[in-house]
Amino acid sequence: MALQSVHSLQPTWDEQAWDTFVATHAYAHPLQLHAWGTLKRAWGWRDVRWGLKEGAQWVAGAQILLRPLPRFSLLPFSIAYIPKGPLCDWSDPQQVQQVFAGLHRFCRQLKAVMLRIEPEWPDSLAHATFLRDAGFVPSQITVQPRTTVWLDVAADDEAILGNMKQKWRYNVRLAARKGVQVRLGTATDLPVFGRLMQETSQRNAFGVHPPAYYEQFWRLFAPADRAALLIAEHEGAALAAIMVAQLAGKAYYFYGASGNSGRNLMPNHALQWAAMQWAKAHGCSRYDLWGIPDAVGIDAEATPPDPATGLWGVWRFKQGFGGEVVRYVGAWDRYYVPGLATVARRLGFA
Repeated sequence: MALQSVHSLQPTWDEQAWDTFVATHAYAHPLQLHAWGTLKRAWGWRDVRWGLKEGAQWVAGAQILLRPLPRFSLLPFSIAYIPKGPLCDWSDPQQVQQVFAGLHRFCRQLKAVMLRIEPEWPDSLAHATFLRDAGFVPSQITVQPRTTVWLDVAADDEAILGNMKQKWRYNVRLAARKGVQVRLGTATDLPVFGRLMQETSQRNAFGVHPPAYYEQFWRLFAPADRAALLIAEHEGAALAAIMVAQLAGKAYYFYGASGNSGRNLMPNHALQWAAMQWAKAHGCSRYDLWGIPDAVGIDAEATPPDPATGLWGVWRFKQGFGGEVVRYVGAWDRYYVPGLATVARRLGFA
C-alpha cells in the first residue's frame, strides 16, 4: 500500500489517533503529543501536523509549532519548529527523504521562512552529515537541551541508590529521617508550585514562565496520567516541588522549584527519589533529568565557569544521581526565505 501525505491545519483533529501514533513510535516524546501543541497554542504559537499514512495508520510525521513574525510584508510569515521530531525511521533513507520533502512543501505553504528540527537522535558525525546532505545547517541556538542525563530506573531500589554518589544516597535517606514527605499534588496545589517557582527565580536570577503556564501544563497532561506534580513537605510546609512526565516507558523531569527555607532537609533529593518511584510505578525503565551543560556532552571533564551559570548551576546536583550522559544531534535549520530568516534571528524570533 502506498504512503499518503496528510496534514491538519486546525486545532481540532483525531487527537487519539495522533497520540497513539506518537506513543508507539520508536522516538516517542511528550513534546510531540497533542497536549504540548495545545499548551504552546495558548502562548503565541500555532500547532499543526503533517505526516505519512499507510491506509488509516500513521507511519511518520511531526507536530509543527509556528511562531508568527512581524509583518515584513503583506504576507503572514512565520518560523516553523519541530520539537523532538520529526518522528520517522531514521534508518530508512527513503522514508526520511519522503518526510523531508513533504515537510518542506507543507512549511512553504504555511509561509514559513525556515524550519528548525530538533530530533532526539544521538550525536554522531554520520548523523550530522546526513542532515547536511538533506539541506539543513546547524542552528545557532538550541531550544531543548542538547545534552542530558538518563537514569536507569528499571533496577531495584538498592541498585538505583548504588548508582548514586555516596553523598546523594545519604541525602535521600537524610530527608526521610528528618521527616520530609513527598506527596502527589492536585489542582489545589498549583498556586504552591507557582509561588515556589517565583522564589527559585528570584534566588537564582533566571527567568521562568508565568504561573499560568505551569498550571496549563498540569491540566493538559496530568488528567491523562502523563504528568504529575510532586510536592516535598515538612511539618505541613511545602519546601520544594517538581513536575514530571511519562510516555512510552520513559519519564522526564520537566520543571522544578524550591523555597528559601528547609533547604538543609534535602527536599530536592527526596523529590528526585520520589520521581524515580513514580516513573517505575508507571512502567518506565528510564528517567531523563532533562538538561545539563552541552560542554559535558563533549568533554566529561569540562570545568564549570566561576560563578556557575545556566545549566552549570544544576549539573553538580544532577550528576550525583549517576546515570548516562547522552548528547543529541542538536537543532538544525532549513531556510526557505534566507533573508527573512536572518532578520528573524536578529530580532530574536529564531
